[in-house]
Amino acid sequence: MAEATNNVAKTGKRKQRVGEVVSNKMTKTIVVRVERRFPHPQFKKIVTSYKKFYAHDEKAEAKVGDMVCIEESRPLSKLKRWTLIKVVERAVETAVAA
Repeated sequence: MAEATNNVAKTGKRKQRVGEVVSNKMTKTIVVRVERRFPHPQFKKIVTSYKKFYAHDEKAEAKVGDMVCIEESRPLSKLKRWTLIKVVERAVETAVAA
């Protein structure tokens, strides 16, 4: 059964995910939260679950709140197994009035 969701795309053998950047405080590393919606097996209610992925951001172009596309890669560190492909949508910047 082929399941098509909006945040899962497959090119070749590498998986891709689209998610929101939660943190960019580490050097060349971002934390991406990916949302997954599915019906509960028994109760059929739509359940939302989230998973965090650590991704390599070579140029430090992703900011907190951005929607990004990440792709599976070889292990780069203990937790990093994904790399940033592109920034899909920039976060809305709010100006803080002092």
